Amino acid sequence: MTERANNKVILLVEDNPDDEALALRALKRHHIGNEIVIARDGVEALDYLFGTGKYLDRDINNKPSVILLDLKLPRVDGLEVLRRLREDPRTRFLPVVVLTTSSEEGDVLDSYSLGCNSYIRKPVDFVQFSEAIRQLGMYWLLMNEPPPV
Repeated sequence: MTERANNKVILLVEDNPDDEALALRALKRHHIGNEIVIARDGVEALDYLFGTGKYLDRDINNKPSVILLDLKLPRVDGLEVLRRLREDPRTRFLPVVVLTTSSEEGDVLDSYSLGCNSYIRKPVDFVQFSEAIRQLGMYWLLMNEPPPV
């Protein structure tokens, strides 16, 4: 990855320790050396993004370049996190990639209607999962031009 990509933060919102470890392993395997912030439930993700709770002192102007969002989360689910992000002008345009095991048609439709940028089912196979993470990193960290907000 280039220097331009390395200074961008990835917010990984994932409650499953095994999926978290796989994602981190895949990022490392493909030399995506960006800072990874991990939120293990929807409340923690919202606190990070809006500078509340344990992130009260965080500069919310330092936004993640991409959010990898699981849907099935404790306390506040991924769809509600997405809804709140899109309702707030400060986070409305953040790229959100839903990365989930859910294959329910309703989850796909709800995710897109709430404004996700992409919906990816987590492959069970590590090689496929690793390749999906590599492609996500290449696109969202190097190729995508974010809005000037």
